[in-house]
Amino acid sequence: MTPRKLVVTGCSAGIGLAICQQLLEAGHQVVGVAREPDRGGIDHPAFLPVAMDLADLDPLPSQLTQLAKEHPDTSAVIANAGRGQFGGLEEFSYAQIDRLLDLNLRSQVYLTRALLPTLRAQPNSDLIFIGSESALAGGRYGAVYSASKAALRGFAQALRGECSRAGVRVSLINPGMVRTTFFETLDFEPGADASHAITAETVAETVQMVLNAAPTTVFDEINLSPLKKVIQKK
Repeated sequence: MTPRKLVVTGCSAGIGLAICQQLLEAGHQVVGVAREPDRGGIDHPAFLPVAMDLADLDPLPSQLTQLAKEHPDTSAVIANAGRGQFGGLEEFSYAQIDRLLDLNLRSQVYLTRALLPTLRAQPNSDLIFIGSESALAGGRYGAVYSASKAALRGFAQALRGECSRAGVRVSLINPGMVRTTFFETLDFEPGADASHAITAETVAETVQMVLNAAPTTVFDEINLSPLKKVIQKK
């Protein structure tokens, strides 16, 4: 591929970090967005860290507008930032519901609104959302999380037709259980066997597959699942 400039959110750990590393190895320039973008330890001249808290919505429009101005040659955005929180609905405070929906959904809409004009200005460009298998079927104790991811899925589906005439490909990747730091703050995790979870590197490889496709081809939606779905309590 011709080297491109790409924006990756949630770049400091897990899936986002793996995506950044693989894109840099492939010769691309990566604008990495996170609260602490250097926390992942990426040391590469083509990595451009941007500190931004996507969960803090009030300053986000102006911050994202500035991001678009500083990187007008961006030809792909990988919207990866998100978090998980699980439990019975009545265990959530209203503030917790707001925070989860703000990061997993509203910040993605803001990000797209700010950078879509930049993507439209390129001959060919990509907008890739990292969703979740929870968007496909709501799981027990995952009502709010599933709702946020299902809404993101609907958002991506609606954008496809809206953006295709401008040469912007919109894709959604729905990973199942991924063995990352995502589970550090949760009371469950994938089983110990390698077949019980996919890796962040696998998701990153899928992102590259989407980017490397012919400009006239779009991967609408890709679901990635471990061979065996095994969940264990910590």
